[in-house]
Amino acid sequence: MKKVLFGLLLLAIAAVAFYYYEKLVFRPKPSKVKEIDRMIQQENEKLIAAQIIANELKHVTRLIEGNLAQSARDSLAEDASLPFMNQVTDILRHYDIDMVSIEPGARRNFADYIQNPYTLEVQTNYRSLVNFLNDVEKNNRLVTVDRLDLQSNVKKVQTLAKAGKLDKRPMSITLSTLTLLKHK
Repeated sequence: MKKVLFGLLLLAIAAVAFYYYEKLVFRPKPSKVKEIDRMIQQENEKLIAAQIIANELKHVTRLIEGNLAQSARDSLAEDASLPFMNQVTDILRHYDIDMVSIEPGARRNFADYIQNPYTLEVQTNYRSLVNFLNDVEKNNRLVTVDRLDLQSNVKKVQTLAKAGKLDKRPMSITLSTLTLLKHK
């Protein structure tokens, strides 16, 4: 009987010890682990955001360096840039856009940059126009779309319909390249 009571006493002590171990030692650890997991997840999100910003900054830096002229007489700032016009005509050909004309405009000098406008007369559909503008904006030059005129003259539309080009509309697009000036 003494052995049974001694065994029950040991069992009770072990049960109480297990209960306090589980309440005071074991239970806080999973909550600490969850808290640390949340902190790690937040830090990972910050790291991912920083990596995205770093990649964008690299792209912006490359874009600025590619459009930075030492002076207003630099070859990058010249009027009617032939390499830019070649890039534009390549994009036009890629999207099956009929170019009627491309005409460089008068250069405008500002304090921090030079603006060189180009007027394009094209015949295209809306989908090709959107794709063209998207590719021009992704170009290695800083480009702004200054004006977009969609010509909807009834006689011109009738002429195009007779020619079988009903989906293509005459449009006028004015683009400007921006060349940043380096200040000393």
